[in-house]
Amino acid sequence: MAWQVAPAPIANNQSPSEARHANLMPDIPTFDMKPVYVPDEVLEGFKKLPTATVYGAVRSFGSTLCVCEGLRNFTPGKKMAARAKTLRFLPNRDDLKSDTPSGENSPEYVAMGRCGSGDVLVADIQGDVKTVVAGDVKLLQLKMNNADGVVIDGAIRDLDVLRDEDYGLTVYATARSLHGGPNASPAEEDIQIQCGGALVRPGDVMVGDDDGVIVVPSWMAAEVLEYATEHEEVENYIKEKIAAENVAPGKYYPPQQESFEEWRRVKNERGL
Repeated sequence: MAWQVAPAPIANNQSPSEARHANLMPDIPTFDMKPVYVPDEVLEGFKKLPTATVYGAVRSFGSTLCVCEGLRNFTPGKKMAARAKTLRFLPNRDDLKSDTPSGENSPEYVAMGRCGSGDVLVADIQGDVKTVVAGDVKLLQLKMNNADGVVIDGAIRDLDVLRDEDYGLTVYATARSLHGGPNASPAEEDIQIQCGGALVRPGDVMVGDDDGVIVVPSWMAAEVLEYATEHEEVENYIKEKIAAENVAPGKYYPPQQESFEEWRRVKNERGL
């Protein structure tokens, strides 16, 4: 669902937590903004929500540049919520190539080696639609490690093979390509990168569905999940009311504070 919240002021005596649970958000999130490990149960919670709802929550917490613009889901119907393992490509040049480890110690293999269940390889190729992150042979490492997928600000190759041989990877990219690396090569891994204009730091959560893919900073992930989950519940509740009363959605949407309060009472009465 698209995220909309009617704006409301924060009472002077409200803590950020109280404001959040009343559907009110401070302009500046009060977090210790240090990277944290995001557990699998949080990832599973994100998979139950539309990415648009999570997007709204992330923006409400102050991270406005969170969308990986220009990337699309090349595995339609598959949802993603996974920890980012990062890889940066840089333009090809002989001196860079000579300084970069090769073979199994090449940055792309090291980055893929960091990926396991609940992790996703996120590659910054500056949106190049010719340069691919890898094909079916290299990506076999992700399959063997039971990684969740790849998010590429660049191209993907051998997508048919990934599907036909059941690699089990969710794939977001800007394009498909027959090329290998005509313009750029893997250069650095496990560093902060950009992906579609959004900052991605190692351990951030990549959340995606067919609408697109976004970045949830690791240090706000648990709170974002809590807030987005309740918002989704409230929207589903007001849809019930709209259909039951046969009224225009504008009577209840976007949800007001009283909708949240009413839903909490109803939820308790229903034993949910």
